[in-house]
Amino acid sequence: MTRSTRQRERQAEAEQTEDESEGVRECPECSSDNLVKSSDRAELVCDDCGLVVEEEQIDPGPEWRAFNHQERQEKSRVGAPTTQTMHDKGLTTTIDWKDKDAYGRSISSKKRSQMHRLRKWQERIRTKDAGERNLQFALSEIDRMASALGVPRSVREVASVIYRRALKEDLIRGRSIEGVATSALYAACRKEGIPRSLEEISEVSRVERKEIGRTYRYISQELGLEMKPVDPKKYVPRFCSELELSEEVQTKANEIIETTAEEGLLSGKSPTGYAAAAIYAASLLCNEKKTQREVADVAQVTEVTIRNRYQEQIEAMGIHS
Repeated sequence: MTRSTRQRERQAEAEQTEDESEGVRECPECSSDNLVKSSDRAELVCDDCGLVVEEEQIDPGPEWRAFNHQERQEKSRVGAPTTQTMHDKGLTTTIDWKDKDAYGRSISSKKRSQMHRLRKWQERIRTKDAGERNLQFALSEIDRMASALGVPRSVREVASVIYRRALKEDLIRGRSIEGVATSALYAACRKEGIPRSLEEISEVSRVERKEIGRTYRYISQELGLEMKPVDPKKYVPRFCSELELSEEVQTKANEIIETTAEEGLLSGKSPTGYAAAAIYAASLLCNEKKTQREVADVAQVTEVTIRNRYQEQIEAMGIHS
């Protein structure tokens, strides 16, 4: 079976799973995707034409109602939901370290020794083979790097799913666990539209930027991950905030990116360098001048990149420096 055939099969399986999980996406009457769930009547209704698309839906939520956090805590009878960010998906339990009984009283020294041994064995059996130990280490790395980057939990979940798929397809062989974990996190950031550059990812990783890029391209191709080009405008708010620039500069930088992108200048260019050059140009136009070095440090690009992109942008807009 060829690589392209495997990729098509994986994509078809993923689409089928997605369709089954999401159910009906549009109204069969007017083709609108504005569907609203009515929990009171257990129906799925089109908000545009009023057609009842589905009825007698199963409600997976609790049968009780709560009006504040305290009531929700008191009425809840289950633990946290499953998560892909833990190797066991959060289903296993742990033995408490407090060494107290059900009434809060301290237990005897003999019992404490017994509980210590039980904790040790319980920790050992949580990872029964090398594959689970691999997964446990990789997911802890993803969590560590995601925390350092300040990305939302949804990115961690997506990164964990990507790594699990890579492990299942045996794509880890011949590559470092840290490299694949970092590449999965970078891929998740791109899929979720969270602007983080390879330079930023490599700063919190234990592997080199070149290895991350190479591994990212490999797993993206093998897993059939479809990545949209990164929009430089997504970097503008964060860079402007770090440079302490005004909303006016931010708006102007976005205008520069939109105008020059229509001229085809963005093709083949680094989005971080392009955004940095637009911010530099906007700061000059709005009399809030920042040096090329200051902008380059924040965007983690070279001053040469900013100069080249800046020159291209002002020429495209007909501005003479």
